Amino acid sequence: MIKSSPKKNDFPVRLNKYLAARYPLTRRAADLIIEKGRVKINGRLASVGQLVNEGDKVAIAGQAARPAYRYFAYHKPAGIATHSSGPTDKAIADVLRLPVKAFPIGRLDKDSRGLILLSDDGRLAGALLSPEHKHEKEYIVTTDRTINTEAVKKLAAGVTIEKYRTKKAKVEKTGDKEFTIVLTEGKKHQLRRMCAALSLQVKDLIRVRIENIKLGNLPAGEAREINDAELEEFLLCLGLVRND
Repeated sequence: MIKSSPKKNDFPVRLNKYLAARYPLTRRAADLIIEKGRVKINGRLASVGQLVNEGDKVAIAGQAARPAYRYFAYHKPAGIATHSSGPTDKAIADVLRLPVKAFPIGRLDKDSRGLILLSDDGRLAGALLSPEHKHEKEYIVTTDRTINTEAVKKLAAGVTIEKYRTKKAKVEKTGDKEFTIVLTEGKKHQLRRMCAALSLQVKDLIRVRIENIKLGNLPAGEAREINDAELEEFLLCLGLVRND
């Protein structure tokens, strides 16, 4: 199930918030273009802080509106596949109902759990998943054996898996058999293969963060909508909105 947030866009609504929901802008950027005299409401120049009422016609000179995309954070339980890969698999689409047709951005293997993002914004996959962009993803990993200092150093420096050397990572030991790791790439089963290269078997793997979006205390199997300042920061990080 999805946890619904109270509706915050009921009219009247502040102009910068209205613009940020409909254009590739943050609220700060919206205020700047309002100050520059590029925004009109019902054919008249708008001012910063002005309210938009239902039925008002709002336009930005030289700027095309975008669809009102929606973004969700989902806590995928272990045992659920990101996408269906067999007749007996249960995938996210089989167990989660969202108010729009949203798709998972990236993957999290069936035996792992944690944060998955879903959206109907087709730009998200390329912006988030391209390895050249180096967006952070944070995991908590529990292994079958004690993790020593040497293993932490090797994981941080990069591990060779099938002739590929993984990129440097941020690693911190948080328990006798537990560590956190921040990756900026996403090879198939990468963390499990990295651990295997050091003779460590993964017993539990949970993704807790993608850039500024955190899993937090979201219960397994539930989703929440990403909006307001959290969404602005995320889209800005991905280069999908401008701040100037």
